[in-house]
Amino acid sequence: MNDFLHQLPAFVGNHVALSVLFVILLVALLVIQARIMFSKIKELSPAALTGLINRENPLLIDLSALADFEKMHVPGAKHVAMSQFDPEKKDLAAAKSLPVVLMDKDGRGNAAKAAQRLLKAGFEHVHTLGGGVLAWHAAQLPVAKGNK
Repeated sequence: MNDFLHQLPAFVGNHVALSVLFVILLVALLVIQARIMFSKIKELSPAALTGLINRENPLLIDLSALADFEKMHVPGAKHVAMSQFDPEKKDLAAAKSLPVVLMDKDGRGNAAKAAQRLLKAGFEHVHTLGGGVLAWHAAQLPVAKGNK
């Protein structure tokens, strides 16, 4: 270890670009992790969502396209088109104190945007399903088909 510390300044001096790139990547990684830790929106794995369903009976909202929802969705999830998603809607506003889990097909679509809107509307426990319904299916958890 002592030898490593003695050779480090020489390495950095000989490989400035590589050292700067390393520092930039390290800082970027730390910033991303800090944002995840301090975010009010928690991303759940399929296993964590299963635990939440068993403990607290959250409101599950699927923002996938209707065709994708009909092919496969988490049992108990309600389909809401993103164009009709309104946190102030009477049905949804009544669930402000409940855990709400938003999901879409692959976890890269509308769920994060909708989660931000829920936070701004005063919802307390907002989650997203990491990887979306495809991750749920890949975890070999049960899926429902059809529009209910």
